[in-house]
Amino acid sequence: MTALTREQCQLLDQQDPLRALREQFALPDGVIYLDGNSLGARPRASTARAAEVVSEEWGTGLIRSWNTAGWFELPQRLGNKLAPLVGAGENEVVVTDTTSINLFKVLAAALRVQAMRDPSRKVIVSEASNFPTDLYIAQGLADLLQQGYSLRLVNSPAEIDAAVGADTAVLMLTHVNYKSGEMLDMAALTELAHARGALTVWDLCHSAGAVPVALNASNADYAIGCTYKYLNGGPGSPAFVWVAPALRDAFWQPLSGWWGHAAPFAMEPQYRPVDGVRRFLCGTQPITSMAMVECGLDIFAQTDMAALRTKSLQLTDLFIALVEERCRHHPLTLVTPREHARRGSQVSFEHPEGYAVMQALIERGVIGDYREPRIIRFGFTPLYTSFTEVWDAVETLRDVLDTETYRAERFHARGAVT
Repeated sequence: MTALTREQCQLLDQQDPLRALREQFALPDGVIYLDGNSLGARPRASTARAAEVVSEEWGTGLIRSWNTAGWFELPQRLGNKLAPLVGAGENEVVVTDTTSINLFKVLAAALRVQAMRDPSRKVIVSEASNFPTDLYIAQGLADLLQQGYSLRLVNSPAEIDAAVGADTAVLMLTHVNYKSGEMLDMAALTELAHARGALTVWDLCHSAGAVPVALNASNADYAIGCTYKYLNGGPGSPAFVWVAPALRDAFWQPLSGWWGHAAPFAMEPQYRPVDGVRRFLCGTQPITSMAMVECGLDIFAQTDMAALRTKSLQLTDLFIALVEERCRHHPLTLVTPREHARRGSQVSFEHPEGYAVMQALIERGVIGDYREPRIIRFGFTPLYTSFTEVWDAVETLRDVLDTETYRAERFHARGAVT
């Protein structure tokens, strides 16, 4: 893509079919927010919704609101609103718990299925660059089971084919890599796994709401993801879980709490799992946080993933072209794939002083984030990111690099969160 002028970017914003959706987000003045891949911006509707939950449903309805305000059905209702964004069907997704907890559930369920099919399959295959919590959960589960399970890591997607063999139980992958923004071919890798007798677990944290996902069409087995990134559910908002219908009722998941029971208020002493994906619920749900998720999902209902993907690619193409043109004299190395089929909705560059560069940008009102080693990340959320903001962000980056502002001592002090 040829880099555009600022005036041309302004014209693109005027012609943008999604431009009205931006008004539904509370974006602070003087800030260009390019970190929706870590924490989405706040939907304006969330303030009133939070007040309603706290003041009316909790304050007035009290415990009656489990019935009268629909609290009990909320995990399934949200799941049904989220399902079209990930290529799932009605009553196939529930919103509940955290990404890590949901990964533990589905990975344990997958290993249990495989233990019945072929007990010799003891290997979980994943990428070394997978998000750390995924690897930690797999390591912890293998240690907990104490039955010879192990985690086999590959250094690149090109090595997956050779790594999945007769000993593989599960291929556990993140659809869009959190660091590089590289997107994997879900259908092809799922087919490869199945041909070798393995099941797949997909992490959709950097995919859901950012790129089209086709779980059912890809014949995937299990998937989990968060709602606080591109889905704009709020900090720490509950995650989601999807299980292929053919596998849902094969076994109950290991965290067999009362919300996954067939009749939770029968108060039976023996666990009896409910049919369907609700068996992947565990304990009492965090209603106040969960209610915020609906505000973000309701905005997605006003568009579709095809339109969002089109704009996402336009934004990321523009950013790459502008950086490479206007910052070409600086040691920036593109980490994110150029090919559309291999790119999520973020762009990552490596710079020798990446952390300090990002801190200098943040001080100037351009908010992205940093990941080791030396990677500055920029997330582009089509619901609210404008083309003019992309141009202005690159202009700020150029100035920070040209003036070497990032060399100031204050930009080298590390915070707890980068």
